[in-house]
Amino acid sequence: MKPALADYCILVLSFICVLKSEKCFQKYEREKIFEENNPFRLDCPISHYQRTNFTLNWYMNGNDTPLITPPFSRVFQQNTSLWFIPTIAQDSGLYHCSYRNSTVCYKYSIQIAALNNSAGLCFNENYHFEQTLFPKGSSRIVCHQVNYFGQEVDYSSIQWYKECEPVQGERFALFRNQLIIKELKKDDEGKYVCKGTYTFRGKKYNFSNSILMNLLDSAWKRTEILYPLNNTIEADVGSNVFTECNVSSFRDSFIPISWKVNYTQVDSLFNGRIIEGNQTNIPKDGAEIFTVSLNITKVKTEDYDQQFTCHAGKVAAYIKIQRPTKNYAAFVILILLLIIPILICILFKIEIVLWYRKSCRPFFHKKVSDGKIYDAYVLYPKISNQADFVLKVLPEVLEKQCGYSLFIPGRDDLPGKGKCNQSDVAYLLFVLLIY
Repeated sequence: MKPALADYCILVLSFICVLKSEKCFQKYEREKIFEENNPFRLDCPISHYQRTNFTLNWYMNGNDTPLITPPFSRVFQQNTSLWFIPTIAQDSGLYHCSYRNSTVCYKYSIQIAALNNSAGLCFNENYHFEQTLFPKGSSRIVCHQVNYFGQEVDYSSIQWYKECEPVQGERFALFRNQLIIKELKKDDEGKYVCKGTYTFRGKKYNFSNSILMNLLDSAWKRTEILYPLNNTIEADVGSNVFTECNVSSFRDSFIPISWKVNYTQVDSLFNGRIIEGNQTNIPKDGAEIFTVSLNITKVKTEDYDQQFTCHAGKVAAYIKIQRPTKNYAAFVILILLLIIPILICILFKIEIVLWYRKSCRPFFHKKVSDGKIYDAYVLYPKISNQADFVLKVLPEVLEKQCGYSLFIPGRDDLPGKGKCNQSDVAYLLFVLLIY
């Protein structure tokens, strides 16, 4: 009866929080991959600043009902984390953790995938850790999986395998969850697996960890901030700005990263308006890439020209928020589209008219769009050489090539003897006199 009453109270409190904060800021995290039959902890990526006076629930595959599990079930919630002990293939799916208080709501979506590890495979090619070691002196390979359980792990049960064969020899030593290799050689590269047992709530479970170990030939890689690069980001007042600090360092190292303003962490400022995300890391090209996000939920005027600095050990870089610059390109293009046609018409007016008359003449017969039947009246003496020029050369050039309409006596007048006086000629556009 008491568990049922407790579940009812949790549902009522969650409903009240929903009423008080209807709008949720949603964010999607990177996909989490884990190996079947191993323990797994899914963390809700909320900052330390947010972990006061809040209600946090987990949901699966878009279900509106929170995951409320008995305290001793295989899947259970402890503080802000969801535990799977052990994991099974059916645990794959989309999970949501919803953080709410009386004023704000944050919803983080995380896709997880449980990979099958067949008993016949001694090394999981689809899911394994990568570790890079120096080829000088002694070094160690770490069985990462046991870091979740501390003293509940039976360290004496841990066995190490290389290429599916037990690790043996004087150069190898075991210490808790570490395999120490003395006088590291090139031949020591390869696929390693650690297997052991741990006890949880009085019950014993098995775990395994696949590790691909490589030797690094180059010198120690110094810590370097890949982004930001002391650059600026344009944003309007009231908009949301999300960025990340990406840091590259040597594989298997740990560099604490934080966002600060005037050497003060952002989680201690701005009353939750600016949020620092959790630190994550992925191996890449013999190095480790660390990432910490910065989420400015609502830009204010005071944020402009403020330096948001990412600190990673001894190196640092910042970004600045500035107002968006006005884009005059569209206005300039519009002006050019208006001016260029006008200039073309002014500079090439005659060519355009001639082209128009030549192109449209077949459609208008002998009457063009200006209302005139003829463009010129040709006067010439009635001698043979002039008549040939007027009746043959002029029409070929002026009419066929240039598009003019000519009135030539003897060709265009009606049958009979017509006369053309001075008053008739005055109405013509112009007169061509042929001497």
